[in-house]
Amino acid sequence: MKHSGSEVSELDKNVIRALQGEFPLVEEPYKELASRAGVSEEVFLARVREMTQQKMIRKMGAVLRHREVGFSSNVLCAWEVEPERLDEVARSMAASASVSHCYDRNVAPGWPYNLYTMIHAHSRAECEQIAEQLGRENHVAHRVMLYSKKEWKKTSMQYFQEP
Repeated sequence: MKHSGSEVSELDKNVIRALQGEFPLVEEPYKELASRAGVSEEVFLARVREMTQQKMIRKMGAVLRHREVGFSSNVLCAWEVEPERLDEVARSMAASASVSHCYDRNVAPGWPYNLYTMIHAHSRAECEQIAEQLGRENHVAHRVMLYSKKEWKKTSMQYFQEP
């Protein structure tokens, strides 16, 4: 893999390998990740910052295993939001404790929805109540709710794996 005309260093490969595994739920998680990469926490964090600035790392995120934390129902709610209000409404909806994901998408012929939220709750009725409240609070009337029919295994890309 190349970036900006130079090879990815072994150090950076080790940092990437450490980052793409399970995030340690300990008091000092970056110290643990640094240990996995074979470097000090300071070196590890410096490399993460540098790779982020160089756009080698574009984002880091968590995967919510919603069933394991007690949420038995989830719905992708697609909203029709006026483009000039999109950022404001997205910030508001993303702040809800019931929303794990919030992002915008392009509209298409016959599909006017440009803001998507993933809502987690204990029942479909609760999902409906949360969506109703979010719509009311943000003055957004038009939405469609797409419930999960099957849960697929959640996996992430894995880079620089050992053969």
